[in-house]
Amino acid sequence: MVEDDLGVTRWRELGPDSLTPTLRAALGVFAENGYHGASIRSIAEAAGLSVPGLYHHYSSKQTILTALVESTMDEMIAYTSAAARDAGDDPVARFDNVVECLARFHMARRDHSFVASSEMRSMEPDARAHHVAQRDEQQQMVEDAIRVGVASGDFTCEHPGDAARAIASLCVSIASWYRPDGPLSADEVAARHLGYARAIVGAPTGRT
Repeated sequence: MVEDDLGVTRWRELGPDSLTPTLRAALGVFAENGYHGASIRSIAEAAGLSVPGLYHHYSSKQTILTALVESTMDEMIAYTSAAARDAGDDPVARFDNVVECLARFHMARRDHSFVASSEMRSMEPDARAHHVAQRDEQQQMVEDAIRVGVASGDFTCEHPGDAARAIASLCVSIASWYRPDGPLSADEVAARHLGYARAIVGAPTGRT
C-alpha cells in the first residue's frame, strides 16, 4: 500500500507515537490530573526541565494542550486513511478496516484519546474549532464508508450520519475502559466492536 504523510504502512501495528518528550510528559500529567489540575511546574518536572526551559519550547499550558491534541488527531486521521486505502474497492472491507482501525487506535493510544476527547472543553476557541474540524474529518471517513456500502447494496442503513456518530462514539469509549492486562485481548475487543458496528449499518455478518 502507498505510504502516507506520516509514514503509515501497517495500520494495524501502532508503534511508538511521534510526540516529543515534553509532550509525552504533558500527556501523562493531563491524563492523571486533567488540564486544570496540571501546572506548568508539574509538566516541567515530568519532562525533566526547568520552568524556563519548558517555556523555551512552549509558550503556555494551552499551547502544550493544543500541540498534543493536534498531534493525536493527525495520527488518527493518517492511520484511518491508510486503513481505508488498504481495502481497495471493496465497500465492506473499507468499512471493516476503518472501524477496526479506530478501535485499535483507541486501545493503543488510550491516554492520547482520553485527553483529546475530555479536554476539548479546556481549549481556547481557535484551537477548539480546529480540533472539531479534525474530529469531523475523522467521522466523515466513517460516514463515507457507510454511504459507499449503502450505494453498493451491502448495507441497509437508512441514516448513515447517525450511524457514523454512533460508531465513532463506540470506538472512542474504548479508551476509557480498555486495559492491556484485562480479560479481552486487543484482537478480541476489535472483533467485538466491529460486530457491533456491522449490526448498526446492516452489514453482512458472515465475513471476517
